[in-house]
Amino acid sequence: MAMGDGLKKKLKVYLSLVVVQFGNVGFAIIAKAALNHGTSHYTFSVYRNLIAALLFAPFAFVLERKIRPKMTFSVFIKIMLLGLLDPVFGQNMFYSGLNYTSATFAAAMCNLLPAITFVMAWVLRIEKVNLREARSHAKIVGTMVTVGGAMIMTLLSGPVIPLPWTHKSHQSHSSSNSNDHENPIKGALMIAAGCFGYSLFYILQAVTLKTYPAGLSLTTLICTFGALEGTVLTFIVERGNTAIWALGWNAKLLAYVYGGIVASGVTYYLSGVIMKEKGPVFLTAFNPCTMVIVAIFSSFIFHEQMTVGKVTGAMVIVAGLYFVIWGKSKDHKEEAVKLTELPQQKPPAAAAPNHQDPSSKPAKTDGGSQTISGAGHNAV
Repeated sequence: MAMGDGLKKKLKVYLSLVVVQFGNVGFAIIAKAALNHGTSHYTFSVYRNLIAALLFAPFAFVLERKIRPKMTFSVFIKIMLLGLLDPVFGQNMFYSGLNYTSATFAAAMCNLLPAITFVMAWVLRIEKVNLREARSHAKIVGTMVTVGGAMIMTLLSGPVIPLPWTHKSHQSHSSSNSNDHENPIKGALMIAAGCFGYSLFYILQAVTLKTYPAGLSLTTLICTFGALEGTVLTFIVERGNTAIWALGWNAKLLAYVYGGIVASGVTYYLSGVIMKEKGPVFLTAFNPCTMVIVAIFSSFIFHEQMTVGKVTGAMVIVAGLYFVIWGKSKDHKEEAVKLTELPQQKPPAAAAPNHQDPSSKPAKTDGGSQTISGAGHNAV
């Protein structure tokens, strides 16, 4: 039964990872299409989180009615911060960066997320680092290599790699449409700032789940506060511009609905499931999967050009990330060994009091003190 339960937990974690990665792939492509049609990234964030909150609220109310803990002031503050970190700051910075870059470039830049999460977890003492151990060296070196790969993608271009399914006319058409808006360095800085917000979000979410383990309820509350805080920000930044709130049966509405259901609701909930078992660093370490899938789909849909610089930087990022994953796997093995060794130390301590009983039985009524002593042992 223990083996079966362990296998079920592993399958649940890895299936959740697959759903999260493919959900992020679809969202990156749909969001890019919506932004190309003039969607405001401020209202994008608001509608996305509002839809997620409305959809998940009934499920949270019914399914977690018996397990939902009481709301405390500490948890309330954490949820408000969670709504600010990802739905407001992280998403708006990511959308702004996506406006200046391609979907493939944005997905590749998000591979900084594991490295940033690792550094933050180290500073906050959530991640253990011992400079004398090889696994800690691997995590540190992997972090540095990942940052170097992101810089290569940003600063180097190189010749275009011809793809058999990308037609030249499509390439020239897409480049003429995007040259006015593309600014890789500005976009990279915005996406990196968004990754910083995402990293803080994941770490705080992992901490909050320890005291508020109702995943659906937490997801609903995060999206609710994110929508409210995002609305306030939008009214301040886009004051007087009511046209950005208009809805219609177009790519914008599809992006809002998909973003709300998949990118906010499902992703927040499944991320919590994964972090309960493996932690935030493990969750973010699988971001390279998104980059690879987005690159393939974007070359078909948007006819995006792949350059030697982008491919080289992406390969360096992936190599660095798997140094981090190797170090994390060694951490989990050591923790498992410690857990198996702990129960072996308990039986000797439990057996010690039994040695007192035989000595108490021979006590006779020859002396008053011995009689009282024996009676005392029997009473115990």
